[in-house]
Amino acid sequence: MKIQGNKPPEGQEISLNSQKIARTDGKDKTAAPVADNQRPSGDRVDISGKGKEIAELMSAIQQMPDVRTDRVNALKEAIESGNYHIDTKKLAQKMLEEL
Repeated sequence: MKIQGNKPPEGQEISLNSQKIARTDGKDKTAAPVADNQRPSGDRVDISGKGKEIAELMSAIQQMPDVRTDRVNALKEAIESGNYHIDTKKLAQKMLEEL
């Protein structure tokens, strides 16, 4: 079989079936909403204390800035004034550690 672009091979037809798929779970999306006091008691989710702590920490992390502007500004000033010096031996060592 030879593939030629996005066209079907000669002598073969492609038919697109656009029939709707029936719901298999038996639930109807058009059913009327049920009031909170009429909901059946069933599944329930409880979040542990550790889970709540993790959620709080994640929220705090998301509120932190992506860039530490105070550190960036200090480095910019040091570079512009000529006071920023790089220890090439430390730089080379860090690069080797990453490999």
